[in-house]
Amino acid sequence: MRIKPNIEDKRLTRKIFGFNELLKRTKLDVIEEKPLSLFLNDQEIVTMMTINDHPKFLALGYLLNQNMINSRTKINKVEYHEDLMTVVVRTKKPVDYQKKLKKKTLTSGCAQGTLFGDIMESFKKIKFKDIPKLKMSWIYELSKKINLMPSLYLKAGAIHGCVLCEKNKPLVYMEDVGRHNAIDKIAGYMFVKKVKPGNKIFYTTGRLTSEMVIKAVKMKIPIVISRSGFTAWGVELARKANLTLIGRAKGKRFIILSGEKRLDEF
Repeated sequence: MRIKPNIEDKRLTRKIFGFNELLKRTKLDVIEEKPLSLFLNDQEIVTMMTINDHPKFLALGYLLNQNMINSRTKINKVEYHEDLMTVVVRTKKPVDYQKKLKKKTLTSGCAQGTLFGDIMESFKKIKFKDIPKLKMSWIYELSKKINLMPSLYLKAGAIHGCVLCEKNKPLVYMEDVGRHNAIDKIAGYMFVKKVKPGNKIFYTTGRLTSEMVIKAVKMKIPIVISRSGFTAWGVELARKANLTLIGRAKGKRFIILSGEKRLDEF
């Protein structure tokens, strides 16, 4: 596996004392969340609450998924300043993001997210074909492997996971306090490593909202699986893009509400 949760990283959790239901003093791990301010060249874009384990991937993925940069944008440097809690993405040429900053729509992310006005225009241009095929056995195997893998969720809870997969193999497992951060980190990783999305599967522990569907489609990943449920608009958008949308995947049960023609029984 290329990237997986680092449960030994002491920066990501903190030991806190409390009392259980018997009023006995107990110690537990809780997730650390910190503000991270993102700059694009000399413009401050947003401050995100994050566990801050892959700030450079998060910064690039956020900008990609907000249409502030694209796959052809030449990046000069990505600077992370841990003491200032900032990450600065510097491009070789100026990018047109001022207009995008004026078109904001609040989304349903766990923390407040922003969805810029022209994202839906690019979304409408993407329509997946009925390939690649998805074997049912891959759904079961991925669910089992991901759910049993050591993670910050199993250690401390209060966190979402997103996993980039190929066939029945998890490749990149990112976690964060918001699922939108976790998927942005995967987008940033794919951008840096030049990962081709056409044969990939995206697995998330969180619910399948419009925001998650839009980001998966923009990343050109044709199959999305979740152990959680759906929103109506998320399903509607998935059907428009012919995205395979599978939810409530637990054990050998799941519900598929879009792109069922990709499903292979064997």
